[in-house]
Amino acid sequence: MHENGTNSKQQVVASYNGRMAAVDSVTMDMNAGLFLEESHNKKDTKRNIDHATSSFETLVHLLKGNLGPGILNIPQAFMYAGLYVGLLGIPIIGFICIHCMQLLLKSSKILCERTGVSALSYEETAETAFTSSPFSLVRKYAKAVKVTMSTFLVITQLGFCCVYFVFVPQNMYQAIECMTGGTGIPIIGYMGIMLVPVLLMSFIAELKYLTPISLTAGLIQTVGFVITFYYLIRDLGSGQAVARPFFAGWRKMPLYFSSAIYAFEGIGLILPLENKMKSPRNFGGALGVLNCGMTIVVILFAAVGYFGYLQYGDDVQGSITLNLPPGEVLAQCVKLLMGLSVFLTYPIQFYVPSNIITPLITNRISRPAYKMLTRCIVITLMVLFTFTLAAIIPNIGLFINLVGAVSSSTLAIIFPPLVHLVTVWPDTGRNNYVLVKVGVRCLVKVGKRCLVKAIAIVLFGLAGFVTGTYASLVSIIDYLVHPQDPLTLVCV
Repeated sequence: MHENGTNSKQQVVASYNGRMAAVDSVTMDMNAGLFLEESHNKKDTKRNIDHATSSFETLVHLLKGNLGPGILNIPQAFMYAGLYVGLLGIPIIGFICIHCMQLLLKSSKILCERTGVSALSYEETAETAFTSSPFSLVRKYAKAVKVTMSTFLVITQLGFCCVYFVFVPQNMYQAIECMTGGTGIPIIGYMGIMLVPVLLMSFIAELKYLTPISLTAGLIQTVGFVITFYYLIRDLGSGQAVARPFFAGWRKMPLYFSSAIYAFEGIGLILPLENKMKSPRNFGGALGVLNCGMTIVVILFAAVGYFGYLQYGDDVQGSITLNLPPGEVLAQCVKLLMGLSVFLTYPIQFYVPSNIITPLITNRISRPAYKMLTRCIVITLMVLFTFTLAAIIPNIGLFINLVGAVSSSTLAIIFPPLVHLVTVWPDTGRNNYVLVKVGVRCLVKVGKRCLVKAIAIVLFGLAGFVTGTYASLVSIIDYLVHPQDPLTLVCV
């Protein structure tokens, strides 16, 4: 069955490439684009798939996938940039990330129509874009692109999971030790306690069954955010809040970029979420699930970052919850709530790398019992890997900066415009076909504009990738050479 589907897909792609070579490129691009637009309009908006999710369920997953420890690290990002430069940067980076998500979504839809398949993952979208290109030089890199994309997806999502293994125990440790007067359990002990239930949740194979967990985490997180925000603004009118610098200088701007881009951590979930929807058309669009959900995310990032840095200044921790008054019971309850919320988010982030890695091994096994056993072993090893890495570097800020610079910038900013450009080049969209009636010159101008936009976004991402990675590695090396207690327990 799998081989037949693969052969069929290859035949469709080969047929497409043959037509592209046989027909004049401008005429073919115009007709192909018009056909794709028409077929998108006529396509049934419902999917008949098992365990499909509703628009509301998808929105819950989207919000939970983006509102993790990253948002609680945003105040520290503002410290690197300055109060108002940080505030200005969040919507700019957010707009670029949302635009790249839409580019990825559009590319996937076009390629699904082109190849006749119902859904494509992130890495499959990239591979198919290169495979179906009319340029032979591009086509030969299709496999390498898929492997590269899959690798960065796995690194990114497992990096998020490592952050979770640091965030949850640190918040639980500070709250429980202060509330009980001291249990004597170190942070590594709390990490060990977290390991078994995380492992059990990671065995859940269907996104549909994660919805109750995601919804519960969302409700808990909402309560935690409300109380956290209360602490961020309660002293603003009392004169205790100190004026913060407008701009903190260029030296730590790479760390600001790394922390901010990490916070937009849902790029790997975009296509899996859309692929599982009953009505996928509700996901994209101006007022679709994606834009509405991510607009909420950007507003929350800006608010938490601004008021968090304004309140705590240079004393801000890798998670703003660690700055809340340790002597107040309500503040300790917030840490427990946020820790529980992020703990329940782990299987959602783990879903993507699990679905990439486990099939590579289980597909080689024919017996169902052995296949299930192998899947459990692979998942166990992956969870243990994230646990071990978190135990070696138990610092939230360092993890967030490195993952954001290396993987998040690549997946969220660099790859999407490249994949979209390869998908549509030299066809650049509906407006292109309105202008083509005036003459071929207009078609070329629109194509150049599309190319310039893609290059600008990629250069922006590469600048953040290089500078952010360097700054993060310097910080990690300094931490390993001069180890420090990542969390000083103060309960008064």
